[in-house]
Amino acid sequence: MINSMRTLLVFTIAAALAATAQDYKVTGKIDIGGPASFWDYLTSDPGAHRLYVSNGTRVVVVDTGEGKVIGEVPDTQGVHGIALAQHLGKGFISCGRANKVVVFDLKTLKATGEVATGKNPDAIAYEPVSGRVFTFNGASKDSTAFDAATGAVAGTIPMGGKPEFAQIDGKGMIYVNNEDTSEIMEVDAKGLKVARKWSLAPCESPSGLAIDTKHVRLFSVCENRLMAISDIKAGKVLTTLPIGEGADGVAFDPGTGAAFSSNGEGTLTVVREVKGTYKVIQTVTTERGARTVAVDTATHRVYTPTAAFGPAPAPTGQNKRPRPPMLPDTFHVVIVAQ
Repeated sequence: MINSMRTLLVFTIAAALAATAQDYKVTGKIDIGGPASFWDYLTSDPGAHRLYVSNGTRVVVVDTGEGKVIGEVPDTQGVHGIALAQHLGKGFISCGRANKVVVFDLKTLKATGEVATGKNPDAIAYEPVSGRVFTFNGASKDSTAFDAATGAVAGTIPMGGKPEFAQIDGKGMIYVNNEDTSEIMEVDAKGLKVARKWSLAPCESPSGLAIDTKHVRLFSVCENRLMAISDIKAGKVLTTLPIGEGADGVAFDPGTGAAFSSNGEGTLTVVREVKGTYKVIQTVTTERGARTVAVDTATHRVYTPTAAFGPAPAPTGQNKRPRPPMLPDTFHVVIVAQ
């Protein structure tokens, strides 16, 4: 009996230590600075050890190995997202205020061209099967597709509502959150059409989207503090889980099986499948405003940008919940890791 109790105690302690070792926590930050300005998406390039971070009128490039800024792509008015085609040596930036994409060289970071899009291009994705880049345009509620190599526009796809973040499956399909209709839109990249769609209810106003291509799952984060997890083959929501307030991004790490919801309230919700059921396994305290996210699949580090803020201005008739101003030279990226 005593030996059995000792064995049980050893296993219990070992399990507790293993669980502690797997906890995520803030491990550092990368200072970027610069003038007070908004930010949106960031894109990780694990192979090149780079992180591309949107920041108002520029894209800042970070060396993740050194943890420092190594350059920027300027004059990207209202930048939202960054897509990469490494085999072409090209990057693509959606410029929401200018209704265009800026094409740049991945080595020199110099702009090499522009492509006109629909109104307010937001999310952007490079789809390798078709060889096309797709922008998802919030104001015109459509998608612009163009050839990544030549910049020639292939067509425009009506989305039937405001498209938000997009993910590719590597087989010719693109998945997009529709904020207006609270649906997933499945886009045929070669056929330039919406092939399928399904409801994300009870999720409302989905924004960030991540994909698990191995297990064919999608993770949508929603305005009403829910993460909706969809089965792509079945075209339906499997479950919803609680997340923090103000989520605008979600990332999935295939190496650990964890999905991360970045919540503007200053938390990161960690979700993982446990014995066939998706569960919230941890809530990490980050910083207020850290609402978008990217994961480095090589190092398993999670990156989420934010800044320091001053006091919010007084409410007005037209703006009853004014945002606090971002303070100059405080923009940075928070690092979360195990």
